Amino acid sequence: MKAVLFHQHGGPEVLQYTDFPTPQPKAGEVLIRLRAAALNRMDVFVRNGWAGLKLEMPHINGADGAGEIEALGENVTEFQVGDRVAINANLGCGECEFCKTGRDNLCKHWHLLGETVRGTYCEYICLPIRQLYKLPKDFDFHKSAAAALVYQTAWHSMVSRGKVTAGETVAIVGAGGGVNSASIQIGKYLGAKVIVIGSNQKKLEQAEMLGADVLIDRLKEEDWSKSIFLTTEKRGVDVIVDNVGTTFPLSFRALKKGGRLLTVGNSGAPKFEIDNRYIFAKHLSILGSTMSTISEFAEVMDLVVAGKLKPVIDKTFDLKDAALAQERLWHNENFGKITLNIQ
Repeated sequence: MKAVLFHQHGGPEVLQYTDFPTPQPKAGEVLIRLRAAALNRMDVFVRNGWAGLKLEMPHINGADGAGEIEALGENVTEFQVGDRVAINANLGCGECEFCKTGRDNLCKHWHLLGETVRGTYCEYICLPIRQLYKLPKDFDFHKSAAAALVYQTAWHSMVSRGKVTAGETVAIVGAGGGVNSASIQIGKYLGAKVIVIGSNQKKLEQAEMLGADVLIDRLKEEDWSKSIFLTTEKRGVDVIVDNVGTTFPLSFRALKKGGRLLTVGNSGAPKFEIDNRYIFAKHLSILGSTMSTISEFAEVMDLVVAGKLKPVIDKTFDLKDAALAQERLWHNENFGKITLNIQ
């Protein structure tokens, strides 16, 4: 099969479009002929590498993917050859105490597809059937791939962890990323008022098209916490979605007393200083999470397939041009998800 892989960590130049052995499904697995993959910033982090990251080389990037089942492993009865499926990249072991109680994103032996195991920048992949969501025959593969990771991540963060309810005000730090564009839509679906803080007027306009009620340009309003304070009549927001990290100090100031900060990442930096006085004086909660449970994945994908949540696709590249796609993502040129077309 064709795949984009790398033998050593480094810049986009380490990515190679080449041949790689086609995997064979084990018992309880299926072989999927991928038709689309989608990018995440994690792809670039993994390609660059970090201290302690141990991969079986060559490594294949990619958490998101969708395609058709090509072959069945032993004991598979729930799917048939030809079924169209989207992939859940949250890989639980299925055996530990967390997996057995439906909390597989807390799995003791957890992996993320494309991070610590080979992913979806390829023509074929084998996965256990619990990782698959059956798609309607007419649903687009690229929309499926674009939705899978970011919608389950935003759903678990906002619904299960953050418990956002109708009538609350939610601020989202950043306009263009996949999780942020998903969070805007989920916030509106839940009946919340949504404020978006961005640095690009075009992206802010696109956020408004997704339903954002208030737009704040942080290039014009550097202390956007003050802008939030004023736009909420000096009340502050109930919830802030901050996956940047280095912006936590501003987020603390933007929250009302008893507010919740939701985070699923650290695109700015993993380490930074915070002023603890805001946390205890304002009774703030910091709620982190990763991915979602299998049941939540099915729940949010049902909403996507029903058209109640609509994946935002920025641009599509051919698989062989994955390096160019990663550069677009890394330089924050995208609004929504970048996908790869796998012929």
